[in-house]
Formats: sequence, structure tokens, C-alpha cells
Amino acid sequence: MAFLLHKTTILSNLRSHSQKNDDSLTRRGFHVEPGPREKALLSEDPSLKRFKSCKKSVWRLKRIGNVLTIVVVAGCCYEIYVKAVMREEARKQASGSA
Repeated sequence: MAFLLHKTTILSNLRSHSQKNDDSLTRRGFHVEPGPREKALLSEDPSLKRFKSCKKSVWRLKRIGNVLTIVVVAGCCYEIYVKAVMREEARKQASGSA
């Protein structure tokens, strides 16, 4: 029992120690300013501006695609259900008349 108690205290000490290290790193606030190359890569390129799509229209198109996907899947499930019910009714009629 003492071994288990000792093991849990070691684990809790390790957890608290690792959390303290994480907190100290965030408190230091390391920040490295990007260099000229990184700034050039991150800056907006005016020649590519005409290829950017409007965010609102892309959002609408995605939404329409999602709705159509749901409708198609629901239709397929309904068709499978109808065929299964019709097959079951045909079996009952065949076994009832025989």
C-alpha cells in the first residue's frame, strides 16, 4: 500500500512540475520578429487578388452542397426502406396464399 501511495505522489509531483515549466515558458513571452523574407512571403500579393474568391459566395456554395448531400442520402435511405417493405409484403402474400 505504501508503494502505491509513493507512486501516486511521484506522479502528482511530475505533473505539477511539468505544469510549472509550461507556465514559465508562456510567462516569458518569447517572441521573434519575422525577418524580411518571412514578411515578404506573408504580405498580400496584388497580382493574386483577382483569383481570390468571395468568402460569402464560397460559404453559400458549401452550404448548398451539404444540403444536397443530405437530401441525396435521405432519398437513398428512403428507397432502400420502401424496397424492403415491399419485399416483406410480397413474402407475406406469397406465404399466405400457399
